[in-house]
Amino acid sequence: MMDRAVPTLPSRDLDATVRFYSGFGFTAAYRSDELVILRRGDLHLEFFPFPDLDPGESSFMCSVRIDDLDGLYRQIADAGVPEAKSGFPRLHPPRMESWGGRVAFLVDPDGTQLALVQNG
Repeated sequence: MMDRAVPTLPSRDLDATVRFYSGFGFTAAYRSDELVILRRGDLHLEFFPFPDLDPGESSFMCSVRIDDLDGLYRQIADAGVPEAKSGFPRLHPPRMESWGGRVAFLVDPDGTQLALVQNG
């Protein structure tokens, strides 16, 4: 197995988090009262319970590097996540960044920002 880092992110409600991410292809690979591991192919996200989290005050974020940014973005949008400048959850469409990479952003129901970065 190759070395890798996996983000561990907050969830106000682990069941709601599983339902949200399953809308665009994630499945629960592990579940306990203290941790949920979601997988989508080789992509893993881990969530811990944080019931008192205020999404508007959250500063949690991570980068997710993917081969098919447009495909994942469409799946998230098709699952009902709106493009919006505020609110939870929301999407920000793909754009070219000044450093040359193409990135979209997903803000989940708990206020965590996931930078969806197209692999080069």
